[in-house]
Amino acid sequence: MKQVVQNYKSGELALLDVPVPGCKPDGVLVRSAYSLISTGTELMKVSEAGMSMLGKARSRPDQVAKVMQSVATNGVPATYRKVMGKLDSYTPLGYSLCGVVEQVGAGIDDVKVGDLVACAGNEHALHAELNWVPKNLYAPVPDGLAPRHAAFGTVGSIAMQGVRQGESRLGEVALVIGLGLIGQLVVQLLTASGVRVVGVDPDPARCELAERLGAAACGDPSSAAVENSVAELTGGHGVDQVYLAAGGGSNQPVELAARLCRDRGRVVDIGKCRLDLPWNAYYEKELDVRFSRSYGPGRYDPAYELEGRDYPIGYVRWTERRNLACFLDLAARGSVDVEPLISHIADFDDAVETYRSLKEGELKAVAVLFRYPEQAAETDTPETPAKTPVLTVPAVKRGGGERSSAPVRAAKTPVRLAFVGAGNYATSMLLPHLARRDGVELSTVVTTTALSAANAQRKFGFAEATTDLDAVLGDKSVDAVFVVTRHSSHAELTRQALLAGKTVFVEKPLALTEEELAGVLAAVEESGNDRLQVGFNRRFSPLLQEARKQFGARTGPASLRYLVNAGRLAQGSWYLQQGAEGSRFVGEGGHFIDTASWLLDADPVSVYAVASSGNEDLQIVLRYPDESTATISYVTTGAPGFPKETLDLVADGKVLRLDDFVRASVHERKRWVSSRLPKARDKGQSAELAAFVKAVRTGGPMPVPLESLVATTAATLAVQTALAGGAPVTLEGAR
Repeated sequence: MKQVVQNYKSGELALLDVPVPGCKPDGVLVRSAYSLISTGTELMKVSEAGMSMLGKARSRPDQVAKVMQSVATNGVPATYRKVMGKLDSYTPLGYSLCGVVEQVGAGIDDVKVGDLVACAGNEHALHAELNWVPKNLYAPVPDGLAPRHAAFGTVGSIAMQGVRQGESRLGEVALVIGLGLIGQLVVQLLTASGVRVVGVDPDPARCELAERLGAAACGDPSSAAVENSVAELTGGHGVDQVYLAAGGGSNQPVELAARLCRDRGRVVDIGKCRLDLPWNAYYEKELDVRFSRSYGPGRYDPAYELEGRDYPIGYVRWTERRNLACFLDLAARGSVDVEPLISHIADFDDAVETYRSLKEGELKAVAVLFRYPEQAAETDTPETPAKTPVLTVPAVKRGGGERSSAPVRAAKTPVRLAFVGAGNYATSMLLPHLARRDGVELSTVVTTTALSAANAQRKFGFAEATTDLDAVLGDKSVDAVFVVTRHSSHAELTRQALLAGKTVFVEKPLALTEEELAGVLAAVEESGNDRLQVGFNRRFSPLLQEARKQFGARTGPASLRYLVNAGRLAQGSWYLQQGAEGSRFVGEGGHFIDTASWLLDADPVSVYAVASSGNEDLQIVLRYPDESTATISYVTTGAPGFPKETLDLVADGKVLRLDDFVRASVHERKRWVSSRLPKARDKGQSAELAAFVKAVRTGGPMPVPLESLVATTAATLAVQTALAGGAPVTLEGAR
């Protein structure tokens, strides 16, 4: 299928061929009929992409701050790769469309195949022939409403949320500054609510349009006509509300708002304009400044938008979806008329030229629609006891048949790899190493989001990009499958790949529950395929490998202390979705347990854990067969600038010290210190991948024994059991 994309680094716009998105549960696959170009938001994004790197930085100081924090934590090279990888990727455009339901996912019962729906969301209602849309971001189109009018649903919801924030009342007077697409819709919604409206815009054509659509008067912001109209309509008191629907860098809109608003009036910011509030003017009138956040309550909440958890109507009357449905109803009943706003309808095949015309000013428009070619709809059948708890480490059984091994390979035949998932970690920490490795062929990349697969294919040279996992698992030419998806899918995807006879590299964690771990091992037993590696990369770090060698063998028990300064997660991070993705420690704690076990050359036999309020800061004590202990302090409340990982190993009169994979030392009679600082924090990904590829190529042993991977996963899961029970957890079956 085709999709409009933009490269934020170069500014290039393209109509790209990308895989068809999969139809996931709790959503629908929609074939687009019309999609709307937001001539404000989208053109601003298009213009930003054409700026220099300095210009981009100045326009997004929030992102610059994140980059600087990443430099402090991960170093310059890793941060550079991550940032440039993001910039040099195709990003989607669009967020408002109307289309026909082509496939219905599990859990959806309010629409059926063939229904017309309006869709919202800058990740789901894209300028693309097909989109997967979750249940709270679409609404059925009422009978009689034309598809091209229903395509205005999202921008209509934005305008409606702004009006709701203004709390307009019958008989009031409002000032709308900026009569672009959103401003024109705000004018109509206010008029429909019994509010008299004065509009402001420097474009006479837009002023004339707003008056035709119900505004009492409109004019240029610098003209006396606007102030005279406000004085006449309000008896000289000033307007009750001001809606800032303008963009740009001028401070004129907020200054005009203060001048024309009444005492204790309301100022609502809907657009993205400069907001240097003149203190005296706003203070003396005690103006109430409010912000309108996009389509309404639910926006930016993953539980609402992605998981489909609605807000009870008794507590939140107007959500994103209810705003969308309300606007469609108003349009269907004629209370809002969007037809006069349509300046141009372009064929979807002409998308790139349309954006160019808009950007260069050749096409002057309030609203532009893309019209998609008609296609026949094709559907696919779619309180704890006091006794010490015991957690049994599952025994690894490899089945009664022959052990699975890599097929005999012809000389110099490349190892063919497939990736399931192509998110930030895969594209910044794994694929760059593999793409430049001799003897490796990147065969297929599979993602649920079509554009992610297309980006990975373009940047790393995959032969194919798809959203069809079964096609990859059934491809006998694929030697190994990388599972680099969200945590909740790791165990099931690993299980499927093992049963398909593939060698598997799965990023940590291997499993989120004991049941998931048992399912993976059942697949090993059923298939006889034990060709599995989990992405515990730190044991492969060259610096840590050398430090371990310098430390040498030990004769007595050891004491290991591992401080992980994890830091707080950004609001909205999917790591916070503990119900679906597991706790944060379950997600990444295996790294640190595996490192400790590798340094101590054993698997833990018991786990004890305590936590601060909210289970954010953890203290974990692991005991090993020879009475060695490892204490892992996993904290989120430390200073952001302090190193993320520091480790001390003490035994036999010696101390090994690791400082964040930048410097290492061993203290004995003669002190050894790493001879030089590495060029970057090398946490072992490159060496780990080299070992994995070698195992695939030769059919030799996997880099880490399966028993060790299972023991580390079981110990990680035991942390939660220990927290709940308040007692150590014995790991039965551990060596």
